Amino acid sequence: MNEGFDFYLKELLLLQIDMYNPTRRNKNIGTSNQGIGQNNKLTIPEPYNELKTYYERLVDYQKLVRVINDHEFIFVIEKTRSKSVHSCSIGDVETMIAHIPREDYGDMKFIVLRQPKRKEVTLMPVWGRLVYSFEFEGEYHPAIILEAVDLSKKLKWSSKLSIDSQKELNRLKEDGHNFVFEGRHYIADYEIQNIRNTQLYRTFLHEFGHYVHYLETVERPREFDEIDTDRDSREDKYFTIPEVEKEKYAHSYADQLRSELTKKKIIPFDPI
Repeated sequence: MNEGFDFYLKELLLLQIDMYNPTRRNKNIGTSNQGIGQNNKLTIPEPYNELKTYYERLVDYQKLVRVINDHEFIFVIEKTRSKSVHSCSIGDVETMIAHIPREDYGDMKFIVLRQPKRKEVTLMPVWGRLVYSFEFEGEYHPAIILEAVDLSKKLKWSSKLSIDSQKELNRLKEDGHNFVFEGRHYIADYEIQNIRNTQLYRTFLHEFGHYVHYLETVERPREFDEIDTDRDSREDKYFTIPEVEKEKYAHSYADQLRSELTKKKIIPFDPI
């Protein structure tokens, strides 16, 4: 893998999110835009006529229903490979959700602890993602996904740092990741406690921040006598917001909430 492509992958990790637009769901299925007839060596496979995205195609999973602050969440836990782990338990995530403002839950329903495929880790490495319309067992609801991590691998970060990449590297160091500079990269061992710090106290709140941004832009301005096209217009507007602005909002939401919970000594807490 060349240095430019490796740096691009780390920029994807920085974003930590798949901003999937439900209004444009599946429009490229079976077309050249999806990759039909093209060399897919560097693409994640999307089978012909498969309506689910790759992160919706779960296998060997357990489902648990939890009611938190009178709101029902469905936890979906996919079995991991032998060297991979889910850094957060259901109890860990439940505790975090319980301290997120109830009005920020919106229609959020699915919390998915997912085992990514090896090719996905190579091409689209993320700690977690928000999906606005996640299909699970015939239902469509917003979901937050936290990805399992392979402890036999290394966390590798290019030394060719943009301003945003440097900020993200600093956040990872604050989470406890012990980076060592080796030639052209900063490299750290994956340690489950540090991964948990990143995914539970930062990524999870960051993804919720993206969803709250969506609520603020699309759902909360709703008026009693408005028509469907009014909401559609707001949704279209939301999905044209620059990624930099969305990231800024999500970081701000997560930083503020994490600061409040830290001051109240709610976090950090021992694994549940």
